[in-house]
Amino acid sequence: MAETVEFETEKENWNTYVLHDGTELKLKTILAEVLRVEGEYAPNGDPLYVVNASTVVNTNAPQNLKKKA
Repeated sequence: MAETVEFETEKENWNTYVLHDGTELKLKTILAEVLRVEGEYAPNGDPLYVVNASTVVNTNAPQNLKKKA
């Protein structure tokens, strides 16, 4: 059994990664739903949560990797 936990978005930042081929990837996780699993705990005693989230990806590749128009 799991219980829905309400939440407020404090901040949703982009994480930026530069690949060795020169491509810049930006990723952002958008949280949609949080459930606390009743009666289940991590070894340190924290409650276990299940999350429903999406990842948004933005790509900026160098010109030499782009498809020619």
